[in-house]
Amino acid sequence: MDHTAERVTLARLPSGVEIETTVHTYDGDRDGPTVYAQAAQHGREINGTEVLRRVHGRLTGGPEADVAGRDDPDLELAGRLIAVPVADPLTFDRVSYTTPEQLDSVNPNMNRVWPGDPEGSLHERMAARLWEYVADADAVLDLHTGSPEMLTHVVFTEGHERSRRLAEAFGTDLLLSEAAGEDADEEWASRDFGGKLRVAAAREDVPTITPELAHNKQFVEDAVETGVTGVLDALAHLGLLDRDPEPSGERVVARNHLGRVTAEESGLFRADPDRSVGERVAAGERVGTLYHPTSYEVIQEVETDRAGVLYALTREATVTSGGKLANVALVRED
Repeated sequence: MDHTAERVTLARLPSGVEIETTVHTYDGDRDGPTVYAQAAQHGREINGTEVLRRVHGRLTGGPEADVAGRDDPDLELAGRLIAVPVADPLTFDRVSYTTPEQLDSVNPNMNRVWPGDPEGSLHERMAARLWEYVADADAVLDLHTGSPEMLTHVVFTEGHERSRRLAEAFGTDLLLSEAAGEDADEEWASRDFGGKLRVAAAREDVPTITPELAHNKQFVEDAVETGVTGVLDALAHLGLLDRDPEPSGERVVARNHLGRVTAEESGLFRADPDRSVGERVAAGERVGTLYHPTSYEVIQEVETDRAGVLYALTREATVTSGGKLANVALVRED
């Protein structure tokens, strides 16, 4: 196998400084598909970057191969893997989801502008440059993380069967299907989800998944290990690796309905200590209490809005009105 690492210019700042990232290319000794994988499109979502570092070690036999204490021989690759560990250097340096307003006031979130525009705003130009790799790929892995605390899961576009099979191969307890376009509700369109990389690639019939590897701003070891196994199993599913999958995950398929339980007012939110992400809940179950920090008045007894899988429960106590407190996914298949 041949490995190269190239510094690629994505766009340019007003000062003339170029925004660059590193693109790793792994070419196998045999013909096979091309897979594009990226991480840290949102700069605070770093578990995917660590996943790609460890996958690099497993493929090249470098020191990263033994991060988890395992002695793993080199894996023989067929085809090509293109990996970008930091897709958005601007948000990475800010440890943020978005750029400062002065850099891209029109499109501060890069994951709303795919496939980009080489003559557009800063993020549109950055996405367009990376889309050149996506356009030549047979499948895409867009590694993300959620917000504290979120269950590790994989999202795929509902109705795109090859994306679903790729999600199943990646293997997590929860697989979330997300309706897109005319099949989605008004919230989906209002939040510009049509510009997500996963959605844009699926429109071009490229199987694409978004693994959400736990939460952000810190390495979550279980999620990273799930990500490494998932990437390698996805590559095996696509024919790049001759490897037996490592069975993992219950494969509960649920629908990401985009609904969420929100704070009615600002205050402090205390999640009930006996609640944990991944559990099944009924509609109207209490998951925590929102209260006034100085008067101690209970502002809201926070309850689930529907039955399903509690896959996100906020652990950051200080919340503002309208802020997300919990998410429940609608179970489709067990």
